[in-house]
Amino acid sequence: MPLEAIEPRRLYRQIADQLRQSIDHGEYPVGSRLPAERELADMLGVSRPTVREALIALEVEGLLRIRVGSGIYVNARPASAPHTAPAPIEGPFEVLRARAFVESAVAEEAARKATEEDVARLDAVLAEADGHTLSIERWIALDRCFHRAVVATLGNVVLLRTVGELFDQRINPYFVQLSQHIENDVTWRAAHLEHVAIRNAIAARHPANARAAMREHLERSHRRFSRDFGEAPFAPGEDKQSEPITIAAPQPGKGSHPSKTRKEPHKAAAY
Repeated sequence: MPLEAIEPRRLYRQIADQLRQSIDHGEYPVGSRLPAERELADMLGVSRPTVREALIALEVEGLLRIRVGSGIYVNARPASAPHTAPAPIEGPFEVLRARAFVESAVAEEAARKATEEDVARLDAVLAEADGHTLSIERWIALDRCFHRAVVATLGNVVLLRTVGELFDQRINPYFVQLSQHIENDVTWRAAHLEHVAIRNAIAARHPANARAAMREHLERSHRRFSRDFGEAPFAPGEDKQSEPITIAAPQPGKGSHPSKTRKEPHKAAAY
């Protein structure tokens, strides 16, 4: 029998397995609260995002109930819940890291190649999001449109499909569950202003700034999703990580989106 390559188990799955076993063995009874994320990370010797991915996986299985601002509680095992780990799914933070790597390079090249028509397409997406009250589903659709519009400037269908498929990981069960706990109008308004900074760098034909703006946007998304479950949800004026991304001013003749003049990102939530 020929030997086959073995894929290393994702770390968050190993953490989820340990926690599942502890629950099954009664170390954490039904209704009890698990240690805080930071404490679990210290106990297990891993990062908080890894612990968070494990907790989300167990919540999707029905073993945990996460109450933002309160903590993580053990549920009675549903009759349909597996006693072994389900098939692995890419964790949300793994996806965001991949996107930061790929899309920052895409944005850099977009700043070299974007035409006025390309910039106009970015403006159309931003205009629909700017100043409107939208459902989370519509925000996600516009978010996807913006990122695909950036990569579309390169005219490469393989990259367009790759970026689209990476973005569509948002619909996997773990990402959806995490989004329900973290995302709200405040976080989406912050993301919108970060999109504006990306657009402005591309319109200014400044590759280095476009790369930096895209990477910063996805790193800020990572930090927003990393917010401790014991903390209250983001409220207007609280997202201190959403200060505008500073980029070089667009060169004359290249255009600028009016939203770039905003100084306080959280003011967008007041629309």
